[in-house]
Amino acid sequence: MPVWVVWLIAAVVLGVAELFTLTLALGLLAAAALVAGVAGAIGVGLSGQILAFLAASAAGLLVIRPIARRHMAQPPLLRSGAEALVGRSALVVEEITADGGRIKLSGEEWSARCLDETRHIPAGARVDVMEIEGATAVVYPRDELP
Repeated sequence: MPVWVVWLIAAVVLGVAELFTLTLALGLLAAAALVAGVAGAIGVGLSGQILAFLAASAAGLLVIRPIARRHMAQPPLLRSGAEALVGRSALVVEEITADGGRIKLSGEEWSARCLDETRHIPAGARVDVMEIEGATAVVYPRDELP
């Protein structure tokens, strides 16, 4: 069996192992083994294949992996849509119970229901949006009610 086929088998094995570990290191080594395999397939000798593997491994582990890890660790830059409304304050327009009510949120009127099913929030009270379920805001009173 030619050496370049061994490199390709190693690339597949490392790629499958990466799927189970998700460290990115094994995936980059798999790519380096693929580079070495391709080098061998086009006629480069064993020492050239090893050199290609070492160069590709070093480039992947020392350059690409730190950049990829930094990007994966960053939180989303901007919340948008309904997710952006969570945590905002709203004004109760129509009394809110566990079954429903209306609030004014970001200049728009929304249907709402109370997070605590035993509470009733009167019109005019301020509430915090805890989550958005479809087109309904789930809210909780900002200040203690009597």
